[in-house]
Amino acid sequence: MQEEKVRFPSDDFEIEGLYQGGSAAQGVVVTHPHPLYGGDMFNPVVEAIVMAYQKKGWATLRFDFRGTGNSMGSHAQGIGEQTDVAGAVEFLKSKGLESIHLSGYSFGTWVNAMAVTGGLTVDGMTMVAPPVAFMDFGTDVRLPRLSLVVAGGRDEFGPPDLIRPSLDRWNPDARLTILPDADHFFFGHLDDVTQSLVAG
Repeated sequence: MQEEKVRFPSDDFEIEGLYQGGSAAQGVVVTHPHPLYGGDMFNPVVEAIVMAYQKKGWATLRFDFRGTGNSMGSHAQGIGEQTDVAGAVEFLKSKGLESIHLSGYSFGTWVNAMAVTGGLTVDGMTMVAPPVAFMDFGTDVRLPRLSLVVAGGRDEFGPPDLIRPSLDRWNPDARLTILPDADHFFFGHLDDVTQSLVAG
C-alpha cells in the first residue's frame, strides 16, 4: 500500500496531504513542525510518526499546513492551522473510520493541543517533542485523550523537566517516554521514535 496525494477543504482553502488506508478502523492525522522554520509534511520525524501508525495497520493522513508546500493560503500563527487539523479529521471521517486520533511533532503538537482545547473531538492523541520552552501552551490546556509523549533527553525546545509538569495538567495518566541521547530533531533516533509510538 502506498500514500496517495489528496486535497481537502479548510476555510476557503484547499490543503494538500498524503493519505494511506489501513487494515484497522482507526486513523490518525499527523501534523508537522513550524513552517516558518522549514517544517512540512516531509519532515523525517513526521515520517517516523506516520511509519509507526502504518505498522499498526492504521490509516494515516499527513498534510501541509496552509501556506506550506502546495497547500493554499498563508501561515496563520497557528490559529488558522487549527482549522486545517479539523479539516483533516473530517477527511478521515469521510473515509468511514470509526476512531480518529491526532499525533504531531513540535509545532504540530501545539496546533493539535489548541484545536482540541478549542472543541475538536478526537479519540486519542500522542505528541513528539512538544516545544514547551518555545511556545506557550498555557495553563488551562486539558487533553484527556492524550496517552503518550515522546521526548528527547537533550531537547532544548521541549526539555523533559518542563514537559513533566505540563503533562500533569494535560493528562496525568499519559506516559512520557524519554530518548536520553536525542535532541529536538532526533538525528540518529528516528527508529526509536517509531518504536516508541508502536509500543505506545
